[in-house]
Amino acid sequence: MTVPSLQPVRSTRPRSSRRALAALVAVLALGLTAVVAPVGAQTAPSTASGTASGWLASQLVDGQRLETTFDGTSFPDYGLTADAVLAFAAAGVADPQAAAATSWLVANAAAYVGDGTDAVFAGSTAKLALVAQVRGLDPRAVGGADLVARLLDREQADGRFTDLSEFGDFSNPITQSLAILVLARQPGVSPSDAAIDRLLAVRCADGGIASSLDADPATCTSGVDGTAFAVQALIAAGRPGDAATIAGALDFLEAAQQAGGGLGTTADAAPNANSTGVAAQALAAGGRGAAASAAQGFLVSLQQGCDADAADRGAIAFDATGFEPSNAARATTQAILGLAGQPF
Repeated sequence: MTVPSLQPVRSTRPRSSRRALAALVAVLALGLTAVVAPVGAQTAPSTASGTASGWLASQLVDGQRLETTFDGTSFPDYGLTADAVLAFAAAGVADPQAAAATSWLVANAAAYVGDGTDAVFAGSTAKLALVAQVRGLDPRAVGGADLVARLLDREQADGRFTDLSEFGDFSNPITQSLAILVLARQPGVSPSDAAIDRLLAVRCADGGIASSLDADPATCTSGVDGTAFAVQALIAAGRPGDAATIAGALDFLEAAQQAGGGLGTTADAAPNANSTGVAAQALAAGGRGAAASAAQGFLVSLQQGCDADAADRGAIAFDATGFEPSNAARATTQAILGLAGQPF
């Protein structure tokens, strides 16, 4: 039985109690584990992350991948599937589903990261390497490829990790941050000072990180998502001289947080689950507990409960305008990161 098949729990208890019980049933139905809030309590972030993971696991096509529909046709979404594996790991649930999704990613590694000769996509390579590390696999032997060596090979003289592709270079601060994270986690290697400095080269005046690696630091607008990934990369790299820079980036995230706890793609954008999820993760990693908790509260407010359609219960809406199935999987994966509060 999966989450969409569940019916609301009928009870005379308060609605918050019914939702907590429904969360427990949904999680157990998928063979997952989670900490469930006491009857009568508000939904805790740990409960919300487990329930969201239950919904997300039920969305895996053939139990192994997530797909994106474009113009009426569904396509395998490698990046979103990798995000789901990372979300399951953060929540500490859905190990069988995460294992199946990881096996599918490994089997299709060349389609996701490039063949290593004519194409190497740095961001995809870094993310798949991170998935391998999180799942206890060797990122030097994924689908016959040494992802660490490929990543190092794509580091340019100025420290930027770039794509090799006939379609151009799509590397950005999130690419840079993921590469630094992977190299910081990998035994025997470490991120270069040049790579870290290249990320910091697009630090804006307010302490955040721009959304482009080609931004002018004198005039750029900080992006919440890039800043959230950069904070975690800088913490993982552990350079003593970067402590003040990390604090400044965390200050930017706190300043960008809106009254309800949510954050948008920029400081003045409407809050959404994706940006809030990764920001909450970064705030937790940086020891900003109150701000992280407020962000989690916003994410909980977007979770679909007993009043939602059966197929949607447990999912996280993209924003407060309402639930939209087309973007729910992507919103839910990154919301889980924030709800679980586990840094990369």
